[in-house]
Amino acid sequence: MKTTVVTDGIFRLSANVDDILFESIWPIPNGVSMNSYIVKGKKAAIVDGVCDWDGVPETLYEQLEQMKIDINDIDYVIMNHLEPDHSGWFRSFLELKPDVTVVASAKGADLVKYFYEYEGPVQTVKTGDTLDLGDGRVLLFAEIPNVHWPETIATYDQKSKTLMPCDAFGSFGSVGEKMYDDQLEPSDFDFYEVEAERYYANIVGPFSVFVERAIAALADIEIDIIAPGHGIVWRKDPGKIINDYIRYASYAKGPAKTDVTVLYSSMYGMSEMGVKPVVEGLESEGVKVHTHKIPETDWSYALASVWQSSGVVVCTPTYEYKMFPPMAALLEEVGRKKALNRKAFRFGSFGWSGGAQKELDEIMERNRLGWDFLEPVEFRGKPRQEHLDLIRQRGKELAIEVKRWVNETA
Repeated sequence: MKTTVVTDGIFRLSANVDDILFESIWPIPNGVSMNSYIVKGKKAAIVDGVCDWDGVPETLYEQLEQMKIDINDIDYVIMNHLEPDHSGWFRSFLELKPDVTVVASAKGADLVKYFYEYEGPVQTVKTGDTLDLGDGRVLLFAEIPNVHWPETIATYDQKSKTLMPCDAFGSFGSVGEKMYDDQLEPSDFDFYEVEAERYYANIVGPFSVFVERAIAALADIEIDIIAPGHGIVWRKDPGKIINDYIRYASYAKGPAKTDVTVLYSSMYGMSEMGVKPVVEGLESEGVKVHTHKIPETDWSYALASVWQSSGVVVCTPTYEYKMFPPMAALLEEVGRKKALNRKAFRFGSFGWSGGAQKELDEIMERNRLGWDFLEPVEFRGKPRQEHLDLIRQRGKELAIEVKRWVNETA
């Protein structure tokens, strides 16, 4: 990739990463971009960074050469966030230039030491602190803790009104020649909307309260450009991604969209026989339905679907006196991501005894999810017609509840 100019005095360095599990857990079939920024006054700072995966730091250094910037010209390394997908390159950077000043929060300063055995100078900053690079280029810092690590800060260039918030306002998805929102077609926005929503649900969701606090803390800053650590740069309409994140954060407590996610597992096809009737009942009320068979669907996508839905159907059989294990694991992760207060319904088959419902209740209580369930439908072995009719009716009832909830809060 080529170095690009974000605005006068700020340059974007990017590398795309594909064919990995992000954080060793989330699939990224469309890749993800790693973004770093050079800010130049009389002095130069590099803001954020890239990972240390094969070839990625080298891509960053090649782009510095494109800019005709010698690595020795960099005076400051600003580490908004120390997660290794942004800071891993620092190890190789130190071999090339050991005499650099790191700028980070107090908690970030500790992580630099422990992650990279760095003993050099660290300038710790807090909300309201500034760094003068000369030529009128003054950087302002704001603490945005737990978006999504406790040490996170955002860097704001007062001259160009550019906010560099690292993981905040980011998304999955590789970035090609069109790196900025003013270069995108409508279909491109649709792509990044899907990637941003899944990124939020998988990575940022549990910290939605802190996202809301961060956005409130930044409300008095005039922002013309948002340059995140992943995804496209927003310089035509930065308000769009801000409003998107406000919306994503609101989904945590609900309601979300007027959608229902159907999560279903079936060992021998008996529980699955109820999926078609429940979808028919839901769709009869005009709600959008997303179906995911577990574990065939990676839980990254199931989580994103639950996050954007106000209603959830759980179809799972009993397995050894408990819930089918992949479904139980997924719901535990939903609990950790804090997708709260959904309208819900559960049905499923059992053989010699039940038990799935008991474990579902335990997961709900343990994670304080606050889901409001309709009366479940359980059947022994294969469902009879009366079970299928009741499941269809429950789907209709759930759709009505979802629409009522969303409309009440609109």
